[in-house]
Amino acid sequence: MIRFGSAESVIQELITEVKATTIFAEEEVEYNLCGMMDIVKETLTTASTAEAGPRIVIWNTPFYDIKNLKDLPASHRDFKKLKLPVVVPLFPEKLPDLEIDLAWGPLPTLKDLKKFLDDHPVELKNKWTSTKKVSVQNSLQKYQVAAPVHLIEGLEISKSGKSNKKNSNYKHAQTRRPKTSVFLTQQGNMVGGGTNLVLNGLAAYLRYLEGTSRDDWQEMHEKLRNTESREGASFGALFGPALCLGIISRRRVHYEAIKYEKERNGGFLSPFGYSAATVIAAVDTVCSMEWYWLMALKSQTIDEGIYSIPIRIWRWNGYLIQYTVAGHEGAAILLVHGFGAFLEHYRDNINSIAEGGNRVWAITLLGFGKSEKPNVVYTELMWAELLRDFIIEVVGEPVHVVGNSIGGYFVSIVAGLWPALAKSVVLINTAGNVVPGYSSVPYSQERQTSGAAWLGARLLLLYLRSTIRNTVKNFYPFKTDRADDWLTNEMLRAVSLFRKIYYSIAFMFMLFFSNVMGDKSLIPCPEF
Repeated sequence: MIRFGSAESVIQELITEVKATTIFAEEEVEYNLCGMMDIVKETLTTASTAEAGPRIVIWNTPFYDIKNLKDLPASHRDFKKLKLPVVVPLFPEKLPDLEIDLAWGPLPTLKDLKKFLDDHPVELKNKWTSTKKVSVQNSLQKYQVAAPVHLIEGLEISKSGKSNKKNSNYKHAQTRRPKTSVFLTQQGNMVGGGTNLVLNGLAAYLRYLEGTSRDDWQEMHEKLRNTESREGASFGALFGPALCLGIISRRRVHYEAIKYEKERNGGFLSPFGYSAATVIAAVDTVCSMEWYWLMALKSQTIDEGIYSIPIRIWRWNGYLIQYTVAGHEGAAILLVHGFGAFLEHYRDNINSIAEGGNRVWAITLLGFGKSEKPNVVYTELMWAELLRDFIIEVVGEPVHVVGNSIGGYFVSIVAGLWPALAKSVVLINTAGNVVPGYSSVPYSQERQTSGAAWLGARLLLLYLRSTIRNTVKNFYPFKTDRADDWLTNEMLRAVSLFRKIYYSIAFMFMLFFSNVMGDKSLIPCPEF
């Protein structure tokens, strides 16, 4: 059924048409979706007459058999020790024919969509909307054409202003696209369509090691190779959109992966791990997505202690990002944390700044704190794009950006590339290449992890786990109470997750050398 309009209006019309007594709605964690549900509830309550209005039932599709979110440990390591069983998915049955005469609704035309947007104007400026469509690499190319000085060294931009991509994710000389392709566009890597198409693509992905003569499976295998920027990253890149849209559920992916693994091993699972890299990638991705969804849901429903800050959830490129906001009027200020930190590092500053007549946003960047940590290539440019989109989508107006430690580097990139978004830049103990031409880490599209870096990262993380309490205390010589158990436990929790994700190894070594050499510029500073 296709209906066109605002959620509250469409649902109210449907209730009247079918005389509905119950409304089922999926449980959500994103702030905007939760807000939409509140508007629908308020509209239904206002529209109800003397008779009781329809009841709203919130449902979800549990992945792990968790009885109470209060029992959810704060550490992923502790969570895995619970060894909770994964719920087996319910397979769909054929629905009975609908015996109600309903108007199913026509597909709206482009003219209809434009009229709807004109009647319901959004706050974003047109130039901001177009800004989001331009990647940071293209923005840097524009800078390079305009001026000979590199904004960020090592981006490999030629004199003609065109980037030199050694390994393109798409080969234009590719053979004709199969009729049964599971990809929505010829040039894209987005798996889509109906559930059966996605399941076919999943079967092809899991069976990559077997090879195939099928054209559609060969296409999947080629896309897999092109998107495997790091071990296991191809699954999220290819199937992430289908999972976010609900075309296929996380537990169905887990079920299909485990079923295939059993087929490969004579009907049982080996205690020594999975036998296929694609099975590992699928299982790790959906389990990670579920864990962070549970963490986000818990943050929305349960007060977690004396340092708790009201948390909101924003979805960026399919990933769950935590942020908070305080204040109702005044200048807009965005606080960005440093390496190894999270939005709670500003816990004693947010309300104070808001009480001074400002509106304050603080964000936990992708890969940090309790924001999601997907298996992607983490770069300073990716984080800059995230901040750009947050300002456009969430804040909705130019901001005064404040960056601590490596966060100062990120906000400097944002202000440099998109000056319309930043009213001013405040740098606190900043780190990174803020001055053009002084970068020591060349940018590359591949960002492959070498064996030496892989081993070095693990040794570094073991070192951090054993020394982090004393390290934090050393950086608060005059306010020793700041290095409390809560702060050190949160950083230890983050360190244990870093080992799982293996991201930004270059930054890890920067942190290591800052400790060894006595340079404190990379250490997060909660008070400023």
